[in-house]
Amino acid sequence: MPYSLDPADRPVVETEVKRSRFITRLRRADSVDDANALIARARRAEPDAGHHCFAYIVGDEPESRIERSGDDGEPGGTAGLPMLQALKGRDLVNVAAVVSRHFGGVKLGAGGLARAYSGAVTVAIDQTALRPRVRWEVCRLEADHAEAGRVESELRSRGYEILEVAYGRRAELTVACADPDEFASAVGDITAGRGRPERLRHIWR
Repeated sequence: MPYSLDPADRPVVETEVKRSRFITRLRRADSVDDANALIARARRAEPDAGHHCFAYIVGDEPESRIERSGDDGEPGGTAGLPMLQALKGRDLVNVAAVVSRHFGGVKLGAGGLARAYSGAVTVAIDQTALRPRVRWEVCRLEADHAEAGRVESELRSRGYEILEVAYGRRAELTVACADPDEFASAVGDITAGRGRPERLRHIWR
């Protein structure tokens, strides 16, 4: 199951390795623009840092997910990629991480840098409450006007979210549910088998 951050969580975590300070910023990022904004914010907040390395994963759908990372002057593959692997290792999506490094005078070597950057991100993740990203189906259900109110009330009482109710020739209820088969069964109970929900699309929450 994928996880993400609450948009209200804005951790800034500092770790130290051989006198080098690593300032990690971890944020919810629902777009590439969100991720780039975090990178720019880190540069403004840490102007004396020598490197602002980043990694982000944007998109709930695996086939269209965007994954990018950057070393910002560190030896290739020693910063951004280990950070990205740390995010992927915790099944995170819609997330961006930036680690700003203040050099402490001691070279860490390629392996040491990779461990320091991935470790900095891992520490930040461990200090953040993660939320599961759940796929919800959006379904449409038609009902006669005379029973639409009762159907809506019954669905709400069973925990289903009514997104919209439209009245035309018949009432149309747009409903979000986590399990469409369970929802269809509930509709059958409520309507004595007359209701036939139709799947429209899915959303992630």
